[in-house]
Amino acid sequence: MKDMNCGYCAGGEPLAKFGIKICDLKVSQLILFKEQSHPGRCIVAYKDHISEIVDISDEERDAFFADVNHAAKAIHAVFHPDKINYGAYGDTGCHLHMHLVPKYKDQVEWGGVFAMNLDQKYLTDAEYAEMIEKIKAAL
Repeated sequence: MKDMNCGYCAGGEPLAKFGIKICDLKVSQLILFKEQSHPGRCIVAYKDHISEIVDISDEERDAFFADVNHAAKAIHAVFHPDKINYGAYGDTGCHLHMHLVPKYKDQVEWGGVFAMNLDQKYLTDAEYAEMIEKIKAAL
């Protein structure tokens, strides 16, 4: 089930407003968040347009969290954060997804809740491509 008004479902320009697809995982897709104030920030978005985790089977839920874990391991391997914050929101988007936000003691927002979009640090296409290749290699 897809909703073509949803960036995660539609891909293309709707997704490009905030992210770049890295790859498909077992039951989700891994997306690089374009705003990189937290180096390595990614999103794991479930494969279908489902709003609530209670709307999928236990097996699918376990596979989704395995995808989150798999992505987190890659982020740790590549970016060496002091901590990853995990955020599951969706008041407006209503597509099951989780933000993986690497936090660093010497950088922005350490000790506090991360902002949804600081709108401060965007990279060049080449820098995004290099980051994506490093994440893919660590998966």
